[in-house]
Amino acid sequence: MNKFSVFIIRTVLGAMFAVVLSHFFYPEANKAYMAGLGIILVGLAYFAEYLRNRKNH
Repeated sequence: MNKFSVFIIRTVLGAMFAVVLSHFFYPEANKAYMAGLGIILVGLAYFAEYLRNRKNH
């Protein structure tokens, strides 16, 4: 799987989890809050991958 496909999958999953989490914990959230949460989730996924790969080298 190439890096672009991984990015698309992470973006879609990040958006879905952001919507679910924001509706569950903060039902009055607007779309900007959900978008920010999605960006944070995708960023955390890449950070976790960085940490995982750093330990292997």
